Order: sequence, then C-alpha cells, then structure tokens
Amino acid sequence: MKEFMMQYSRDVVQELTAEQIALNMAVALALGLVIFLSYRFSHSGAVYSAKFNVSLLMLTMVTTMIMNVIGNNIALSLGMVGALSIVRFRTAIKDSRDTTYIFWCIAVGICCGVSYYALGAIGTGFIFLMLLFMGSVKSNDRYLLIIHADREECAKEIEKLILQQYKGKASLRVANHTKGQLEYIYELSSRIIEAGKRNGIDPIESLTDIDGVYRVNMVCQNEEMSR
Repeated sequence: MKEFMMQYSRDVVQELTAEQIALNMAVALALGLVIFLSYRFSHSGAVYSAKFNVSLLMLTMVTTMIMNVIGNNIALSLGMVGALSIVRFRTAIKDSRDTTYIFWCIAVGICCGVSYYALGAIGTGFIFLMLLFMGSVKSNDRYLLIIHADREECAKEIEKLILQQYKGKASLRVANHTKGQLEYIYELSSRIIEAGKRNGIDPIESLTDIDGVYRVNMVCQNEEMSR
C-alpha cells in the first residue's frame, strides 16, 4: 500500500516550468494588490493597520508559492499540513472583517497556485465590490451622557430637562443615589445627538446650568475606538 501511494504521488506530479511559476506569482501579485486596495478603502481610523494590509498581500503570494510546491502531490500536501500544524498564530483581530480578508487571500493564492486565474479574478472582483459597498456602512455610535450632582434635590430637574431635550428618546441606564450625591447615565444614539445639534441643543451647557450639577461627561462608544 505504501509503495502504491508513493508511486501514485510520483505519477500525478505535474512539473511546473519557470514561466508558469512566474505567471502564477504575477497574477497572485496583481490580485493581491486588489485585496490591498480593498482593505485600504474599506477601513479607516484606528481599525486600519498598514502592517496587516501588507501581510495580506504577502499571504496571497506565499499561499501561491505553497500551491506551486504541492501541486497534485499527496505526499507533499500531507507533509505541508504537518509542518504548518506546529506553527501557532496569535494575531489579534481588531475587526471581524479581517477574518474575511485572510480567507480571501488564501483562496486567491490557491487559485493562482493551480492556475485557475479566471476563478480567482472573477471571485476577487465580486468580493471587492461587495466589501467596498459594505465598508461604507458605518457602525451606529452610542453615546453615554454621564451626569454628577451633589444635590439630590436637582434629580427631578435633570430628568425633566433630558425628557424635554430628547423627547423621551434618551434611555436611562444608571441612576445612583447616595447621601448628598447622585449619578445619572443616559444612553443616546448618534441620530439623537445629530438631531439635538440641529435644534441647537447643548446638553453639557444646559445641564451645568442646573444648580448642584458639577460634572457632565459625554462618552462615545465606538467599535473602532477611534475617539
């Protein structure tokens, strides 16, 4: 059985010429640059990592080189799996879309390594357009309005002011009352904040005008953590 497998693996090996290898790598480089541009255009702020983007381009070409080596050789493919199994990757993924890009690079590398250029190019084109469209979809930022006061008597005044300014759309998340002090935390959506700005509402200024309110903070909760 062992001799049969070795003989079969030798028979199905397809020797690649230097021109074929160069063509595979050139196509992988071209499609890798498309992935590079797609990642650059669809990411912004603290989420974008130039080093990770370059790694995507290199991953495409490395995968192509591996496929050039393996070809149809079963023995080499099993050996490659064993060699890669001892490598432990612990790269932190800051954006869930990064996983898609990694698999995209591997898929393109495999297509180029086996000379399926049409499949790699058409698939890359569709994924490129989809990610550009979805990359323009921004996350819905949430804002926390944190109010501290040293007088419990101003609690009703604060609640009345928030109710009037945001027409009941501000969600009260935390209400802490201690002896002589109180803390309110309201959650506001970006739409509510933008609507308030158009109406000339400045929550920090109006709240600090209340006697007893000594600190007002506005905190943005953003997936990209760019603020």
